[in-house]
Amino acid sequence: MGSSWTWRKSSASDGGAQQCVEIAWTGDVVLVRDSTRSSGAVLAFRPAAWSDFLALAAGPAQAAVPRRTGGGATARR
Repeated sequence: MGSSWTWRKSSASDGGAQQCVEIAWTGDVVLVRDSTRSSGAVLAFRPAAWSDFLALAAGPAQAAVPRRTGGGATARR
């Protein structure tokens, strides 16, 4: 999986490439994989879910306001 997509390494990855992820945009979903296991498992996020994830990863101040997602689940933003 992933040979037709351009994978980009996280800017927050460590210099030794032991703790990093890569992402790829397919046009429909954002794919995430472990850069040390490029043939391993891949997570797929719809754009709205990826935005929610990024808001949560940014820290508690960004994730403080609960909101309803399209799938009926409650996310914090």
